[in-house]
Amino acid sequence: MKNRAPDAVNIATAPRAARRITTPSRERWSPSAAQMARRRFVVSALKWLVPGAGLALLLAIAIWPELEGMEERARVSFRRVTQTAPEAVRVVAPRYQGVDEQNRPYTVTAAIARQGQDQDILDLEAPRADLTLNDGWVLMESREGRLFKARNHLDLRGEVTLWHDGGNLLVTEEAAIELKEGAASGDKPVAAQGPFGTLVSEGFRLYEKGAVVIFTGQSRAMLEGRQ
Repeated sequence: MKNRAPDAVNIATAPRAARRITTPSRERWSPSAAQMARRRFVVSALKWLVPGAGLALLLAIAIWPELEGMEERARVSFRRVTQTAPEAVRVVAPRYQGVDEQNRPYTVTAAIARQGQDQDILDLEAPRADLTLNDGWVLMESREGRLFKARNHLDLRGEVTLWHDGGNLLVTEEAAIELKEGAASGDKPVAAQGPFGTLVSEGFRLYEKGAVVIFTGQSRAMLEGRQ
């Protein structure tokens, strides 16, 4: 009699208990000693770091207003230093007075004066020079100017206008004025008007505070006849 091989067990049709026994279970993972040591170190470090971070945050909140105050005081100090530096000196409505060689007063005013590193030089906005004559006055003004105080010298630039109380008017773009001598000159085209008529030239020289005016270069005049 031949031996019969045992019939194969059908897992699908086997009893439920048998299926639970025959199904392999997942192998359980166990950390090594080194990994456990690293975990303990991280936990210990967090116990110190978290309270320390909280304490640092509280300190930052407490001292922040003081830090802002220090920054603001630093700004104020910097502004003060900048304003007192020579390159930042600014004077509104300045007035400078002196006397000429014949002891006659003159006055230089402006809308704004700025002093650079050289304390002898002042840059002027809307300057105006009033010179007193023995029997009248001369007024000179422009958009910009530069005053050299030690030399009593004034440079005018931009729409330079000279008024003489005798009714004479002179207009040019640049003029150099010697305040103490009562003289002025310019090498830009000039136009003059007065009781004598009108005149244009390439430059001018003014002496004795307008008592004598010489027109230089090519000149053209239209004289008014007296009645």
